[in-house]
Amino acid sequence: MNSIIKSISALEILDSRGNPTVRTYVTLEDGTKSVASVPSGASTGQNEAIELRDNEKRYNGTGVQNAVNNVNTEIANALIGKNASDQKLIDYTMIELDGTDNKSRLGANAILGVSMAVAKAAAESANLPLYSYLGGTNAVRIPVPCMNILNGGEHADNSVDFQEFMLVPHGAPTFKEGLRYVAETFHTLKGILKNKGMATSVGDEGGFAPNCSSNEEAIELIIEAIQKANYKPGIDLSIAIDSAANSFSPNLDGNYDLSWSGLGKMKTVDLLEKSAEWIEKYPIILWEDPVSEGDWDGYVDFTKRFGNKIEVVGDDNFVTNTKYIKKGIELGACNSALIKLNQIGTVTESIEAVRMCREAGWRYFLSHRSGETEDTFLADFAVAMDGGHLKTGSACRGERIAKYNRLLEIEHELKGRSEYRWK
Repeated sequence: MNSIIKSISALEILDSRGNPTVRTYVTLEDGTKSVASVPSGASTGQNEAIELRDNEKRYNGTGVQNAVNNVNTEIANALIGKNASDQKLIDYTMIELDGTDNKSRLGANAILGVSMAVAKAAAESANLPLYSYLGGTNAVRIPVPCMNILNGGEHADNSVDFQEFMLVPHGAPTFKEGLRYVAETFHTLKGILKNKGMATSVGDEGGFAPNCSSNEEAIELIIEAIQKANYKPGIDLSIAIDSAANSFSPNLDGNYDLSWSGLGKMKTVDLLEKSAEWIEKYPIILWEDPVSEGDWDGYVDFTKRFGNKIEVVGDDNFVTNTKYIKKGIELGACNSALIKLNQIGTVTESIEAVRMCREAGWRYFLSHRSGETEDTFLADFAVAMDGGHLKTGSACRGERIAKYNRLLEIEHELKGRSEYRWK
């Protein structure tokens, strides 16, 4: 098949929060067509690749017409005639064309849309599912879904400091059953909240967003739901937490303000003591961003203390960038890195971040963003990367369910070849 790029174009669409984002179309010489849509985050690290926004009156400044124009002109002109099957060449051509360290000139949203659409087109042209094209014939491991069940922080307007409380069905035999475990528990939690007179509205990622009296109450509610759904905490289902500690560290250092939930102001050492209580008391299996991105010593101390018990994930401090992941590996700052395609801006660089984690013996945790689209690229990418776990939202909101349904399709396609395991 002729996988030479014939045309590239983009348009402005809306994400799950009603904000503009970029959708990109690629056509190859053999007639293959693909489309990809770019997500957007709310809780972001300072060193993430930059989304290009118009900063004009329309859409309150969040429009992406300049990014779309960059795809339609500079990027298209640079890539038309190149082979879509050479993903690294495609991505590094755009990186060099942009010429900045953070993709701020052309926009990471412009670059990523093209990167994803080219990968999809190349896979289609090769008559391969995307997960096989990116991961090879041995890409058969379906990730354990870490489902957001209760929201706080930047993802909800409530009194919970921490951003995400997730259910992890590591005790299920298959992805299909794991998804059932968490979906049933999600609906059980809704009933519990309703009976207690608490809000059953949801946050950006579909998790419930009640006003809890404390972060501990949030965990207790989830454990109650697990048990009421007839599952065993710590055996069938465990809990993962994303503190998103940047949101309660005003200076992104070792000082924290959790006054919202009544814990008050804390130093890193106090936060670690509280974490120790919870890890001892509750079935916590993973903890993401337990301290702020500038608190590298805090990450090191947290990992030394708890890294042999749980997965300690860096997100805002690493931003899917090998420069910062390398620093984390050298310091022993975590034992896992979150991988978000739009944090770094290309498929190739995301794969390089995964490779660095593998070589260091670290885990890596594939993730969506709070502003998502119905694009299912992430589901295939998670299978291709063989990471073992994924977070892509709750058991509601179509842009989240689309990824889960795609994983069900992949598991079905693989038939008896698929694998499902936490580690």
